[in-house]
Amino acid sequence: MSSVEEFRTEIRGWLKTHLSGSFAALRGRGGPGREHEAFAERLTWERHLAAHGWTCVGWPKEYGGRGASIAEQIAFHEEYALADAPARVNHIGEQLLGPTLVDHGTEEQKARFLPPIRAARELWCQGYSEPGAGSDLAAVRTRATLTGGSWVIDGQKIWTSLAHEAQWCFVLARTEPGSRRHTGLSYLLVPLDQPGVEIRPIVQLTGTSEFNEVFFDGAVTDAAHVVGAPGDGWRIAMATLGYERGVSTLGQQVGFRRELDALVALARRNGAAADPDIRDRLTRAWAGLEALRAGALRGTDPSAAKLYWSHWHRDLGELALEVCGPAATLAAGAPYELDDWQRLFLFSRADTVYAGSSEIQRNIIAERVLGLPKEPRP
Repeated sequence: MSSVEEFRTEIRGWLKTHLSGSFAALRGRGGPGREHEAFAERLTWERHLAAHGWTCVGWPKEYGGRGASIAEQIAFHEEYALADAPARVNHIGEQLLGPTLVDHGTEEQKARFLPPIRAARELWCQGYSEPGAGSDLAAVRTRATLTGGSWVIDGQKIWTSLAHEAQWCFVLARTEPGSRRHTGLSYLLVPLDQPGVEIRPIVQLTGTSEFNEVFFDGAVTDAAHVVGAPGDGWRIAMATLGYERGVSTLGQQVGFRRELDALVALARRNGAAADPDIRDRLTRAWAGLEALRAGALRGTDPSAAKLYWSHWHRDLGELALEVCGPAATLAAGAPYELDDWQRLFLFSRADTVYAGSSEIQRNIIAERVLGLPKEPRP
């Protein structure tokens, strides 16, 4: 048995043993559009994972991880999804900020921030998007000024996932007055529990709130809480985005497979599969998911991968309502109770917008991958 197979067997056995008792009820809970489900209980589960060494498996051992290879990380995420284990609550800290600090942080920053991330004792959110500067990240206007021993931050971030549950936010801010676009930005680590921060949840089409507006009005953070050099924030921010689209997406695809299998089963039960158009679209969805997995294993360009999976999932949501038929237009209960298919349809509309809209991803692919001329800008 290879080391990867041994690793897969180990995590599969651990999940089978530990997703029991009080944790058994958490199977399938949480995830996109459902982050409100059993959050406190899922946080307890996250800390249980940490206590047994199953958080941050890809981090180097010297920072509390397992030093798992890419193949082992793939095995972990796939087995976790196959076990129907609850959605993780510490993804932003573990998968985004943690690797950023490992590669670009100071030793002091690593010592301060990595242990509580690994233990799920401090949760993080991502302060990138702003009103008027969503997918155009280089247009951020939030500013920070170094005054004495602190950065003083003023501005607004939006679509900040799980900010209402987080204790810290990594913020991209303009720290050089008069700078434009990619220059003069800094990557700051900012505590949220302070008078200068206001967090306002945004109600989504699903009726829930998992992202927020965050207002900074004289908020402060220590001068040492800048990752990389001041003014080098764009490079650090791009590194974080690269980690965001890493091997954990293979676990996401297991969830996609489960949704597709359930939709095929529904189409067979309610007779929708008798429609040749529905059968064709279900077949295309299956083929698309196979291509998605092959691309992820091969290491598809992150922008191309994001563009592909987001449209695949959005199309699956549309197909789900076609399979459900006219009943899909009715709420499952008063006043606004949605079933799983309605929630999939509504939330998957956001897939092509968050983490870089499809329009921006196409520009990145055209300019940076294919070498085409840049789009004219004012």
